[in-house]
Amino acid sequence: MKKDKINVAVLMGGKTAEHDISMLSGKEVLKNLSEKYRGFPVIISRNGQGWQELLSNKNKIDIVFIAMHGPYGEDGTVQGMLELAGIKYTGSRVLASALGMDKIAFRKLMKAVAIQTPRHVELKKGERTTKVGKPPYFVKPYDQGSSVGVSIVRKKSGLAKSLKAAWKYSDVALVEEFIPGTEVTCALLGNEDSIPLPVVEIIPSGEFFDYKSKYTDKKTQEIFPARISNTTTKRIQEIAVKVHQTLGCRGFSRVDFILRNGKTPVVLEINTIPGLTSMSLLPKAAAAAGMSYPQLLDRIVQYATN
Repeated sequence: MKKDKINVAVLMGGKTAEHDISMLSGKEVLKNLSEKYRGFPVIISRNGQGWQELLSNKNKIDIVFIAMHGPYGEDGTVQGMLELAGIKYTGSRVLASALGMDKIAFRKLMKAVAIQTPRHVELKKGERTTKVGKPPYFVKPYDQGSSVGVSIVRKKSGLAKSLKAAWKYSDVALVEEFIPGTEVTCALLGNEDSIPLPVVEIIPSGEFFDYKSKYTDKKTQEIFPARISNTTTKRIQEIAVKVHQTLGCRGFSRVDFILRNGKTPVVLEINTIPGLTSMSLLPKAAAAAGMSYPQLLDRIVQYATN
């Protein structure tokens, strides 16, 4: 007797600045699930409505594929709800998700395991900026993804405006050192035995790999494999695996780096639910490793059930 298909609820949207990107990710996942799955969308609105549909149909769901980015999707909140409801889901569990989204906690953990991250200071909303040094530096919210609310400050007179933009999304902003260098990223697949995919070099169309460069500007270049030495490539992959495993990530992740002086990898952040759109780096890295999008999704689902 032929086994019935696996029911996959693809969770997308959400009460977040990354709602639109999440919708694109979710639709791409639905389009590329292989024939052994029966996929259907669960859309969370911008005001946070839609959870009831998921919970009321939980007995019909074999697994939830989380395609939500940023707060309320990638930060452990959704994961905790699904744990309480007894529903299986893709990606990292509660703690790893929360640590990956909180840039302050993440950097403290990286320091504890001797992984280099940019120097920074933290400023609460409305706090005076006397402890900030000379520019240039990046200003960013401490708990957002997709470069939401991020800007470069080249003159100190521009700091107030950048902080206001960051505080629009979070109560705490990071003011971090500006490190000139090559931007690269390394995606990973797996749980405790994670494997790195090819390292990608990013040449943004603007000053850095911001929201526009990631999703709307076709002038951004993504080079597979990165034009760096084999030694540096191996070091980046080793660090990415260590970051993934230190947090306890599951399924998949992507670690972003800047190469200080063109050779020293500095970890910028980890994405526990990296973008899954047709433009996103994880599917492209998987393709560079000889893996189709349906095969990539199949692997992610399998990791969630192991």
